[in-house]
Amino acid sequence: MAVAPVKSAQVAPKSIAIGLSLATLGAVAFSGKAIIVKLAYRHGVDAVTLIMLRMLFALPFFLGLSWWASRPMPGKTPPPLTRKDWLGVIWLGVTGYYLASFLDFAGLQYITASLERLILYLNPTLVLLLGFVFARRRIGRTQALGMAISYGGVLLVFGHEVTLQGADVALGAVLVFLSAVSYALYLFYSGEIVQRLGAMRLVGLATSVACVLCIVQFVVLRPLDSVWAVAPTVVWLSVLNATVCTVVPVMMVMMAIERMGSGLAAQVGMIGPMSTMLMGVLLLGEPFTAWLVAGTVLVIAGVFVCSRARP
Repeated sequence: MAVAPVKSAQVAPKSIAIGLSLATLGAVAFSGKAIIVKLAYRHGVDAVTLIMLRMLFALPFFLGLSWWASRPMPGKTPPPLTRKDWLGVIWLGVTGYYLASFLDFAGLQYITASLERLILYLNPTLVLLLGFVFARRRIGRTQALGMAISYGGVLLVFGHEVTLQGADVALGAVLVFLSAVSYALYLFYSGEIVQRLGAMRLVGLATSVACVLCIVQFVVLRPLDSVWAVAPTVVWLSVLNATVCTVVPVMMVMMAIERMGSGLAAQVGMIGPMSTMLMGVLLLGEPFTAWLVAGTVLVIAGVFVCSRARP
C-alpha cells in the first residue's frame, strides 16, 4: 500500500511536463494558422478558395478521428447517434467551425495576424456574455474588470492599426469579432452533447460537417476549374494549414488536457497571442510597436483575470 503513492508522485510530474509541452506546441501551431493565411493571400487567392483547400485536406483526418472516437472499446460502447445528436452536431459544425473559420479567413484580408489573434482570444469573455444574455448567469465584478481590461487591449491595438492602414481595418476587425462570437456560441452550447458523445467524437463529427460545407460553398460560388489556377505555393500552404495548424494542434491540446486538466491547458494557451505577434513580425514583416505589446499584455491579463475569478 505504501508503494502506490510513491509511484504516483514520480509519474505525475512527468505527465504534467509532457502535458505542458503538448499544450505549448498546440497553442503555437494554432497561432500559425493566421500566418499561413496571410502568406497565401500574397498569391492572389480569395477566402472562399483558401478555406476550401484547407478543409479539403483536413477532411480525411477528421473523418478518421470520428471513426476512431466512435469505435467500440472493451467495456465501453459509444452511444448511437440520435436525430437530436445529428442536429446538434450540424448546428455546432456550422457555428463553431464553418462560420467561425470563414469569417476569420475573410477578416484576415484586412487586418494583421496579431490583431486577429487578440480578437479571437476574447472567446472566454464572449462565453461569459452569452451566459449572461441567454442563461441569466451573473457576471461578477472581477470578471467584469477582466473583460474591460481585455477589450481595452484590443481597442488599443485596433486604434493604432486604423491610423496605419485605414478604414478597411474596421471591416476586418468586425469579421474576426463575428468569428469569435460564432465560436463562442459553439462553446456555450456544446456542453450537453460533449457529455453524451465525448470531446474527440464531437470534434471529429462537427469539423467534418464544416469541411463539407466549405467545399460545397466553393462549388456553388466559384467555377470548379478555378482551383487549377491556384498557385502551387497556396496548395502547399493549405496542406500545412490543414495538418500542422489544424489537425495536429487539436490532437495535442486534447492529449494535454488528458494529462493535466483543462484549466492548466487553457492557461498555457495564453502563449498563443504572443507567438502570433512574434511570427507576424518575423515572417510577415508586421510592425512591432509598443501599442501592440501593450494591447497583447492587456488582453492576456484580462482573460487571465476572467478565468481565475469566481462567477
